[in-house]
Amino acid sequence: MIVKHELGNTGTIYQAAKMIRLAVFIDEQGIDPKLEFDPLDATLVHYVGYVADKPVTTARLAPSGSTVKVQRVATLPEYRGQHLASELLRTILAAQPAGTEVTLNAQQTAIGLYERLGFKPVGAPFEEVGILHQAMVLTIEA
Repeated sequence: MIVKHELGNTGTIYQAAKMIRLAVFIDEQGIDPKLEFDPLDATLVHYVGYVADKPVTTARLAPSGSTVKVQRVATLPEYRGQHLASELLRTILAAQPAGTEVTLNAQQTAIGLYERLGFKPVGAPFEEVGILHQAMVLTIEA
């Protein structure tokens, strides 16, 4: 898999990320497009993993000081089970400096994925966009 990224919501990588998010979050999970595509898309870094030149998995990264938040992780249904989201996330994590705290809100069904990457649950589960989530955190080691 080849991973590409870009800042903002005007380039081809963002368009690929948007296509994946539309298929997964809007069409499959029924999330309101107004909640899925927010103004932050214009200011954040979008990552897309490509298999044979086809965009298949995505995430966006929201940096804030020594903390970054991983958001909008999605893989097209026909590409699930191939560990592509894990590979994408490993690429993102490897690019972070030591000491960086990486946070995310995992859908309940994806907690195992994040735990295998070293994330730990924080606090109680909560509902977001009608789906049960769990806050998770990982600190990048030296």
